[in-house]
Amino acid sequence: MEVIQNVNKIFAPLWTKDSRYYVLMGGRGAGRSTAGSQYVLSKLLEPDFFRCALMREVYSDIRHSSWQELQDRIDEQEIREALKVTENDMQVQYGDNSIKAHGFRASTGSHTAKLKSLASYNTVLIEEAEEVGEEEFRTLDDTLRTVKGDIRIVLLLNPPGKNHWIINRWFDLEESEVEGFYRPIPKDDIVYIGGTFRNNVANLDQATIERYEAYKELKPDYYHQMIAGLVPEEVRGKIYNGWKQINSVPEEARLVRFGIDFGWFPHPAALVAIYYLDGGYIIDELAYGTQLSNEFLAGEIKKVYDWKETTAIADSAEPKSIEEMKKYGIKIEGSDKGKDSVNYGIKVVSEKRISVTKRSKKIWEEYENYSWAEDKDGNPKDKPIENYSHGMDAIRYAITSLGGGERQVSSYTPKLREYGTRSL
Repeated sequence: MEVIQNVNKIFAPLWTKDSRYYVLMGGRGAGRSTAGSQYVLSKLLEPDFFRCALMREVYSDIRHSSWQELQDRIDEQEIREALKVTENDMQVQYGDNSIKAHGFRASTGSHTAKLKSLASYNTVLIEEAEEVGEEEFRTLDDTLRTVKGDIRIVLLLNPPGKNHWIINRWFDLEESEVEGFYRPIPKDDIVYIGGTFRNNVANLDQATIERYEAYKELKPDYYHQMIAGLVPEEVRGKIYNGWKQINSVPEEARLVRFGIDFGWFPHPAALVAIYYLDGGYIIDELAYGTQLSNEFLAGEIKKVYDWKETTAIADSAEPKSIEEMKKYGIKIEGSDKGKDSVNYGIKVVSEKRISVTKRSKKIWEEYENYSWAEDKDGNPKDKPIENYSHGMDAIRYAITSLGGGERQVSSYTPKLREYGTRSL
């Protein structure tokens, strides 16, 4: 079967260059989703082996994004009758070749889907790739191992903040003419395709172009990142500011809480110790990682001097884990999960003076990236993004439980502490 597609020339490297990784990252309106759907449709119709997964962080979101784009390309070419299209499970087949939707998760908040079924796939198209966690992507990458065709992973996204794993893995950054924003410079192991709406004006109505242009004055930070395609120094909608890094916990600081956010792959568990000194709190990361057992977490708590006198506050949505921690001798309580508890806790933490020890690398990474979720026009929603929330949740549980801080700990007697060697 022969089809003729009018492909924007900036996306030609999808067809002409060979790589395992293709990163299509730039401003809104550049036509990345259209190019991605054109690419997978063209490969579907070729005689060579082609088994493709359309992916997003949440499975249900695919239907109104990359799946709909693919349906539009099929209808434009008027070839639907030549294909086997199954709407229910979002699958298209042409002979032995196929394209099928697969989410990293079935729904928001659920565990990662089983990715082993993708071992025989040779192509993956990931839309909104910035929503995907590094551990999730690594698992997918390691799963793809067919020898039937060259393996290609195509990531579509707007530029995330400079500390995002995609930036750290595949790009160097150079300063742009806009203060606080950088130009991404790809490393050698990827094909990088940028672009903005200016590369795609033939396919945009005038009202859309004018709206994009207006953001430069109305929402300059949004414009430079989401429209102009630059990488920001600081994520938009950053929730916490003003935290400081210190070398270590001062001897005179008082241990007042442990905070725990339980997790398992791909969501990491986070364990922090909270200290109080001169009206402020000090955060010390004790453990952070995937597949950390509750026994391991309990062991890390027991390495902190005077742990028996200190309460751990943990995610109350994990009652089984809380009970298990009690069996290991940990003094532990569930966090408040009432209405608006997240926003209330964020408000409480925002009012505190916070310091973070330099060894708390994952906590500091989360602090720099923890931000409010946004709608498509950059307007903040009333909830944080889920990525970079694990350590922040552990901190929120612990500090919120202390309320006014000094009143609750004023009678606490400072004691010398001993630190054990932690392993992550």
